[in-house]
Amino acid sequence: MSFQLNFTKNSIIRAEGGASAFQRTLGEGQRALADLCGAELGEPRVRAILGLPGRTDDLDGLDRLAAALRARFKRLFVLGTGGSSLGGQAIMGALAPTGARDGRSLVFLDNVDPASFAAAFEGVDLREAGFLSISKSGSTDETVAQTLIAFDRVSSVVGSERAGEHFTFIVEPGDSPLRRFAARLKLVTLDHDANLGGRFSVLSSVGLLPALYLGVDARALRAGAAAMLRDAQGSSEKQPASVVKSAVLSATLMKEGCAGAVLMSYGDALQPLARWWQQLVAESLGKDGRGLTPQLARGATDQHSLLQLYLAGPADKFFTILGPVPGAGGTVIEPSLATAIGIPYLGGRTLEALFAAETDATAAALEEAGRSVRRIALPALDAATLGGLFMHFMVETILIATLIGVDPFGQPAVECAKMRTRQILEGRTP
Repeated sequence: MSFQLNFTKNSIIRAEGGASAFQRTLGEGQRALADLCGAELGEPRVRAILGLPGRTDDLDGLDRLAAALRARFKRLFVLGTGGSSLGGQAIMGALAPTGARDGRSLVFLDNVDPASFAAAFEGVDLREAGFLSISKSGSTDETVAQTLIAFDRVSSVVGSERAGEHFTFIVEPGDSPLRRFAARLKLVTLDHDANLGGRFSVLSSVGLLPALYLGVDARALRAGAAAMLRDAQGSSEKQPASVVKSAVLSATLMKEGCAGAVLMSYGDALQPLARWWQQLVAESLGKDGRGLTPQLARGATDQHSLLQLYLAGPADKFFTILGPVPGAGGTVIEPSLATAIGIPYLGGRTLEALFAAETDATAAALEEAGRSVRRIALPALDAATLGGLFMHFMVETILIATLIGVDPFGQPAVECAKMRTRQILEGRTP
């Protein structure tokens, strides 16, 4: 793998009350991994996830479509919510936070807040704007509403007959409002794999088409994910995979009373990845009265807002310290100025050195306070590393679900809220 994952001694000792219990549970986790990998030729939803890293047959077509979008539009709006958006945002945040090198920009509209939605179009020449509408079901109310409003806006500028040229769709096959809309206007439509849940779709066209528009290496993303899978598949009960250790720690700590998992990422480029992870964990594990509440913290900022709780509050959380991403050195703090104001230890240091020191200090303070901690160190933040992180977190989450006895796929509670929304809009009492 292109990143390093380490556990503090305290994490393993806490798991089910001792290191020996943790070691015994590892066997169950390793067998769950073997079953998961063995299901690659069986369970369709698992096959859809694990099969993506090795695929290349779809990439040439995505390359061509992305090139056409780049040639036609200076700005591409991605319409979608949840898993239809968060993966693309994670890729952009990590690898192209300022947009494409040639000035093209990608804008994710993942909410229907009327003020922010309207503000996104201010000053935009819609003749040079494209729209990528993504919804697995094709019936997500937010995405359908966004698409219809955006189509009206574009029609008012270029005419209704040409407005369709600005839209591309990713929707699963079958009858749905977005599929009907696209078919009615004969618009470009890619098939969303019906077996691939939105939160697991980042390495499909859902995440890769926006990435390719930005000039990101989609092949390297998948190669990094494939490398992580090879490492996991080459493990054994005598030498368990890192992803198994992670899943077993989470599952056993949950039995001990850990209700939360905190991902504290050091690097602003990693914040969108953290939000993607949050949805993955929440929707996959929060079922049947069980689950792990995913919480986000931003290093080093939240050392001044949340660390007090983490160190002196309830010991009911498992911590992941992610990063920092190595920088280029940066400006050195003038030693004489630092000495003059009584902080000589900052003299000759860079922000990179301070950032790294704060990362190490936070991990050490949490360990000293008896908290369970793992470190994920990133030697670099490139497409291969990001792809490996995506696959690690997806496999880890599925393994945790297996170990605690819940189905990692589907989100029935969310569907209940969707139904009630529609009842309200139809004038029926929920």
